[in-house]
Amino acid sequence: MEEFFCRTKIISGSGAVAALKNFGGKRLFLVLDPFFMKNGQARMVAQAAGCAETAYFDQIRPDPTVEQVAEGTARLKAFGPDLLVALGGGSTLDCAKAMAYFAKGSYPLVAIPTTSGSGSEVTDFAILTHDRVKHPLVDPRLRPDVAILDSELLRDLPKPLIAETGFDVLTHAVEAYGAKNAGAISDLYAREAFSSAYAALPASYAGRTEVRLKVHLAATMAGMAFTQAGLGLCHAMSHSLGGMFHVPHGRLNAILLPAVVSCNAHAVGRKYAELARAAGMGGSADAIALRNLKNGLIRLRRELNLPETLTQAGVDPRAVWRNVDAIVKAALADPCCKTNPLDADDFLVRRILEEVTGRV
Repeated sequence: MEEFFCRTKIISGSGAVAALKNFGGKRLFLVLDPFFMKNGQARMVAQAAGCAETAYFDQIRPDPTVEQVAEGTARLKAFGPDLLVALGGGSTLDCAKAMAYFAKGSYPLVAIPTTSGSGSEVTDFAILTHDRVKHPLVDPRLRPDVAILDSELLRDLPKPLIAETGFDVLTHAVEAYGAKNAGAISDLYAREAFSSAYAALPASYAGRTEVRLKVHLAATMAGMAFTQAGLGLCHAMSHSLGGMFHVPHGRLNAILLPAVVSCNAHAVGRKYAELARAAGMGGSADAIALRNLKNGLIRLRRELNLPETLTQAGVDPRAVWRNVDAIVKAALADPCCKTNPLDADDFLVRRILEEVTGRV
């Protein structure tokens, strides 16, 4: 039996932020990256909402901590809004979702992603960091009520951010497609998300703003897929390594994904071959399509100027192996491991670490 549920209302297109006025809010609490206070977008969103009073929480940093969420929750409860809006990338959305979860308010949560990657605007996940370890918080109550996908917010994205968040989309789609809880409906979203993002990312990276809404929608579709189907070892290891070495999540996914695909192909090789063909990589035989999938990811990674190894990402491989026991333990304890198509163990994690540190 398969169940599929997405309660989030999705509003997309140029100028979609204007839909905020339909909420009729009087007291707006806006969670955002401090960058948007400086460039004027915070004021633009507040004006679109048309609320009489607005409070800003702009203390968001990459990899939000439990302490940041606690501070934000206290301020949220003290202000008592009737509309909560999150404006920013995955870290901002995750922080706002966790704040709303712990505050237990009755106001709607509107997520406005400004990067195309995390899919957090439609997921049950929020990633919080504590003691250098990333912990996924998973609960249906974390899912936003509304997601606004406004292409006007994507015009000035820096190229490294396009590349890193874009690979996050691809990773979400690949892992959801092969996950243990995957079904026919989640497969549709994952397959379309992967094909769309794979085709459009080079053009977006090259500066063609007209394709960015396509990648934005792909990120949301991938989020809808993985919140139902689950993720896998790539995300589990990315959380573990990211918490310890503070490398951006999408950059780690780009390093890890080809290696993880090779390992998981023993369990879901046929599905991976389907995904390769859907994205136009060809391969009449499954083995050829599988090879094309891994090579296609590697070629795209190079085209987007992303690192191929942890060393190229600035992580000393000696530090990885000095901390290997903690890295493996955190990865295997991560909830994403539960839905990896191949049962993960110590040997498998170490095997992937060997490839991404350049040992093999």
